[in-house]
Amino acid sequence: MERVLFLCTHNSARSQIAEALLRSMGRERFEAYSAGTTPSRVHPLAVKAMQEIGIDVSAHRSKDVDEYRGMLFDYVITVCDQAREACPFFPGARRGGGRRSDATPGVPERPRRADRACS
Repeated sequence: MERVLFLCTHNSARSQIAEALLRSMGRERFEAYSAGTTPSRVHPLAVKAMQEIGIDVSAHRSKDVDEYRGMLFDYVITVCDQAREACPFFPGARRGGGRRSDATPGVPERPRRADRACS
């Protein structure tokens, strides 16, 4: 199973929605997580939007990216520019489905432990 972390500033809407959608639609292939560089609260409109398509995120909470320090991720996908600027490097993770420039074509990258989530 591939692990995916959706990262935004507050972990209040976009990253929560992305996590919930991937958990709902990709549960056989992916483990989905979300976090923020400056977490706040899950926005009520995000909860409402997900309820409208039959996905309950009312029990979700806004999480700090540091909660995932040391975890292995195959992908870290930033869903806002502020998070990308605050977290330009996440060890061992491929960002947004792209490949690292030093990756060998045709050879899958092995996920690595994130010793330091963001600088």
